[in-house]
Amino acid sequence: MNHPIPLSVLDLAPINEDGSAGESFAHSVDLAQHAERWGYQRYWMAEHHGMPGIASAATSVLIGHVAGATRSIRVGAGGIMLPNHAPMIIAEQFGTLDALYPGRIDLGLGRAPGSDQATARALRRTLASDPDAFPRDVSELMDYFDGCGPVPAVPCAGAAVEVWILGSSLFGAQLAAYLGLPYAFASHFAPAQMMDAIALYRARFKPSRYLDKPHVMLGYNVFAADTDDEARFLATSWQQSFINLRTGRPSRLPPPVRGYAESLPPMARELLDHILSCTAIGSPDTVARQMQAFTDETQPDELIVTCNMHDHAARLRSFEIVSQVRERALVPAR
Repeated sequence: MNHPIPLSVLDLAPINEDGSAGESFAHSVDLAQHAERWGYQRYWMAEHHGMPGIASAATSVLIGHVAGATRSIRVGAGGIMLPNHAPMIIAEQFGTLDALYPGRIDLGLGRAPGSDQATARALRRTLASDPDAFPRDVSELMDYFDGCGPVPAVPCAGAAVEVWILGSSLFGAQLAAYLGLPYAFASHFAPAQMMDAIALYRARFKPSRYLDKPHVMLGYNVFAADTDDEARFLATSWQQSFINLRTGRPSRLPPPVRGYAESLPPMARELLDHILSCTAIGSPDTVARQMQAFTDETQPDELIVTCNMHDHAARLRSFEIVSQVRERALVPAR
């Protein structure tokens, strides 16, 4: 008998147009506490720099804040952009988190710089591309956790941090398969190569001491409300911020507006339609149908759900609805 797949939360710590970072952090803690009660498996936060609408730049600090306010839900990074850091620094940070919250810390690793030239300079790094740098840094980082790094990382050796490889292309899928690590694909904002990446990862997966079979988690946007009309309205905050970002005008999360998608020029509407392929918007019944169709097509082992809504209570309600429809919407037809 098939069972519903696990659900997790990806929180981008959005800052509202009329809000503050402190308010965003309070909302993150509240959402994590609710997610824990609703049965979500993980609560991940992502590293972004130079983004006026995202408050999770100091990702490991915020992970510790959320983990300290919860009891059992796994808390982690989805992800840490490893090119921005020395592997030893991340090993020390996440080894410390594991010492504080044993057995609850995840570390998703990404290779995208996630910044422009000016931000890269401010981070004291360059955007020069070395295809071998990321695999090399991942291996070094894991050596620290195994206690065999070039120097001791303290506290780190023996930490039970669960390491994931993140990706939005085929590169991460190949690396995760080679290392025998779980793989999370960023289909919530870059779905183009999703199916190819899943197939490649599963076909080339090598069992390891970390994982005996492939494990795929897919990013998925959900904007759920009590009615289809309300959900479509609430989703326009995310739609506005997404289009602003992709057109070079990153912003804080604006209030929703009616008829936003219909007001867009053709190229912007095409961009939005592309991302909507991995998105559910609607009432509980509508969201259940859309999520079931997505899981039937992709056969994930886990879904990580993200939802940026301007109103915190509405955002909580969206995650609550997703947890309620899980039994009927997330049973892959294998």
